[in-house]
Amino acid sequence: MTENRQSRREAVSERKRELILDAARQVFAEEGLDGASLRAIAVRAGYTPAALYFHFDSKEAMYAEVLQTSLESLGAEVGSAVSHASSPHQKLKAAAMSFFQFYAANPRDLDLGFYLFRGGMKPAGLGQDRDLRLNAALEAALHPIAEAAVELGASRQQGNLLMVDCFAHAAGLLLLLHTGRIRMFGASAPELMETYVDSRVEQLGQGLRHADN
Repeated sequence: MTENRQSRREAVSERKRELILDAARQVFAEEGLDGASLRAIAVRAGYTPAALYFHFDSKEAMYAEVLQTSLESLGAEVGSAVSHASSPHQKLKAAAMSFFQFYAANPRDLDLGFYLFRGGMKPAGLGQDRDLRLNAALEAALHPIAEAAVELGASRQQGNLLMVDCFAHAAGLLLLLHTGRIRMFGASAPELMETYVDSRVEQLGQGLRHADN
């Protein structure tokens, strides 16, 4: 009986934690990290602000948890896309395009990931330990790009640089897409991303062929 009561208490606590995180995700999506308050999150979740502290010590801790979940979903989607590719070329393209497509389809996740830009272009973060953990999750989601480049014959450094380049290009196109600025140019963000990835793969192949000659 004691074990059953303990299990029920743990289940209730976990459910409460999930409700708080769901409310936090909604508030953060609407208000951003700076604009959100523990009181607003508590009201959305149906609890008192004091109740939140049984599960999280700050709104930054909640934000980190929400973003971690988002990055894990991103990594799973990229990993699934890569698992269906048969060649290094296809793996690289699948990884880069699935990364772009995840954020194209989930603009609120993109907002979560770019929390550093809330309040202007200035250094910010969620605390060193949280930032390191979240950066590692983002890098893990992008890592299949570098791995595929190495499979194609690139050095580790070249693969890592290509990974960064793909991330930067995707971020720029996603910004244009979600702000509607892409319409100014009569262009398609997905098509531009695909063209970019194809061109980088081709450049990588040409560079390696030149190195062999």
